[in-house]
Amino acid sequence: MPKQFSGVDRNFDDLAERFDRNIYGQLKGKIRLAVLHRDFADFLPIAPYVPLTPDKTCNILDAGGGQGQFSLPLAAAGHSLTLCDLSQKMLSKAKIRAAQLGAEGVRYIHSPIQSLPETVHYDVILCHAVMEWVVDPQALLQCLWHKIQPGGYVSIIFYNHHALVYKNLLRANYKKVIAADYRASRGSLTPINPIEPEQVLGWADSLGAELLCHSGIRVFHDYILDPQSRQQAPDQVIELELSYSRRPPFRDLGRYVHLLLRKPMVED
Repeated sequence: MPKQFSGVDRNFDDLAERFDRNIYGQLKGKIRLAVLHRDFADFLPIAPYVPLTPDKTCNILDAGGGQGQFSLPLAAAGHSLTLCDLSQKMLSKAKIRAAQLGAEGVRYIHSPIQSLPETVHYDVILCHAVMEWVVDPQALLQCLWHKIQPGGYVSIIFYNHHALVYKNLLRANYKKVIAADYRASRGSLTPINPIEPEQVLGWADSLGAELLCHSGIRVFHDYILDPQSRQQAPDQVIELELSYSRRPPFRDLGRYVHLLLRKPMVED
């Protein structure tokens, strides 16, 4: 089977159904949401984590938001949401879910993130599991930074290159590790551009971002090789994932990394 072509940003029209089955409908998706909810509750004082008041109603952009698994509940809590995605099928699924949640007034944009108007700015930007699917992730982060209000927040999740290396070591894929060739077959959910966390932290620092939170997502779940064992005791798995998600060295081996950044009120 041919390898994924990495010369263009990835469109998920062909994988929308697989995301439902393999991520959103599985324990791995629940772990991701649990870490996000915990991080937002600890560091970002907006509804539904605190009572909604007029002065805490946010203008939110979900950049590459897919089916809006995390952002649509924020819209249902009373915030203004723009959901942008390159995949029309993902947006269609998001609209169905918005109706189920009672999330009204959501603006859907079928467009690359980089093509969004530069004159519109947001209080909160979400960019979850997108950077690893684009050709130039640093340029994408810079693009998002230009769209955030001073004092606003950027929440990014990206696929951890270190976790990919470690997974292949555990599976004795030594030739792949030695060649540093982790390209997945076409149709795989393995990203085209896994990223080292140190790179992203460096990019954020160069932008003057304040790092509020650094968490690993699925710091041990994905390393359980036996499929049946991986599904046992889901409540305990989530509890333990949350317990170890911010603790080095476990944090640094998470399949995904979550960074919550804040833009200074006055930039240097």
